[in-house]
Amino acid sequence: MNPKKLSAFIFSVLLAMLLLTLLSRSLGNETGIEETGFPIGGTSLKYPTLEYFLNADVAVENKDQIDSILHNVEPIVEEIIEEKPNEIIEPIIPDEKEKVPGKISKVFDVSVMDTTKIVRISYPDSKDQFVTTLLEQLKSPQCRIVHYGDSQLEGDRISAYIRNRLQGVFGGSGPGFIPIKQAYEQISAKVTPSENWLRYAAFDPTQEKFHHKKYGLFTSVSRFTPYADPNDTIAPPEPTLQKATISVKPSKMLYRKLGSYTNIGLHYGNCTQPTSLKVYHEGALIRSENLLEDGAYHEVLIEFATTPTEVIIELEGVESPDFYGLTLDGAQGISLDNVAMRGASGTIFVKQDRAVFNQMTARRDPKIFIFQYGGNTIPYLRSEKGVDDYLDYLMSNVNWVRRSNPDATVLFIGPSDMSTSVNGTMMTYPLLSHMNQRLKEVCLKNNIAYWSLFDAMGGENSMPYWVEQKLAGSDYTHFTASGNRIVSELFFTALQLDLMKKI
Repeated sequence: MNPKKLSAFIFSVLLAMLLLTLLSRSLGNETGIEETGFPIGGTSLKYPTLEYFLNADVAVENKDQIDSILHNVEPIVEEIIEEKPNEIIEPIIPDEKEKVPGKISKVFDVSVMDTTKIVRISYPDSKDQFVTTLLEQLKSPQCRIVHYGDSQLEGDRISAYIRNRLQGVFGGSGPGFIPIKQAYEQISAKVTPSENWLRYAAFDPTQEKFHHKKYGLFTSVSRFTPYADPNDTIAPPEPTLQKATISVKPSKMLYRKLGSYTNIGLHYGNCTQPTSLKVYHEGALIRSENLLEDGAYHEVLIEFATTPTEVIIELEGVESPDFYGLTLDGAQGISLDNVAMRGASGTIFVKQDRAVFNQMTARRDPKIFIFQYGGNTIPYLRSEKGVDDYLDYLMSNVNWVRRSNPDATVLFIGPSDMSTSVNGTMMTYPLLSHMNQRLKEVCLKNNIAYWSLFDAMGGENSMPYWVEQKLAGSDYTHFTASGNRIVSELFFTALQLDLMKKI
């Protein structure tokens, strides 16, 4: 073909494509995401408008603001944790001696940052009393915190950094709750179950739920024999004696305090058949007993003078009790349990058995609950009414948990920015900003402190820049390890700025 004709053809095609942008218009979309194009019969053809074509970079227009947020806390994060490949990562905190519970360590130096750039925690009307109570709880000889959330917390992400910072200030050690059968890699302890362990989670939509609904404080159960519904009409096979083991070792993957613990708790319930327990430390038998067969919740507490190098727990029986997990704690100070629920939206609590949940709460005595939900619901919201309906149900679940310990303080961490493709550009979900604001209002109305992760990371359309900086993954939802630390420090700094006023 003649070069001039070829050039003219290409120019004509490009011009036609540009002119089509003038005809493109907004299309109705039940998801609430604005899309543009042409209606064709009962369907539509997506196509950008001229305005969108000329402003395709709108999603990252606030990158200077986000840069200032990141650079503001990076020196603190780098001081707290220095990453060295193939080595133990330890916190670098002034006065690294063991903190005494009730005595505040002097680590509140925020002179290296511009605190005006920190998105602060919002409190109910009684802010002064709220913060005073929170500080008293953190300073108490034993302060257990339960951090509930979705997949943003998997593997102890976010929780590990916050725990380490709090333990560095208020004392305490150990990673807290660890599931026996794990659905994801744990960075905070090396817990290795034998291959016959099974996992059952109240939040797993692929599983039939226990008829008794007894999933406990940590919302999941591990068993070494399959769960058999007593209402099944098909008779189970003849039971045989089964043996299962759990190996527990300190982690060398992260903060030093996580690998330091002296109390190992084995939590179980629904034990109705003889089950023997043997505990070995460094190969030597140190404990042997039978679990209680009354069906109620119990904790086997195994205490050590110093951190054990390796503990083997051996269980034997024809029918497994329900094991709610392990807790690895120091004798005093801060303990923080990471309870991650992949795919969850914080709405499974009211479906649980109240009695067992209360028994575990009474035993563990959590003084603070932190909830972190909302992200899994965002893609499915269609209207502002849908947002309100979800938040009503969410608050009924939060208050259900709070009734198990009415004196506990409750904080809520809102969802991060999340992006979806709109005409080829990754942009914030349309109802996310609205839900963030409504969630804040609902929390404060229910005497719950609220921290907006959405605003703290830069607000609307901030996620693409976090992805660009390798602080979030290619799903435009989850943070990378580096991003997790920055997010965690943003929250901790906001918290400590309020606590400083009371010290």
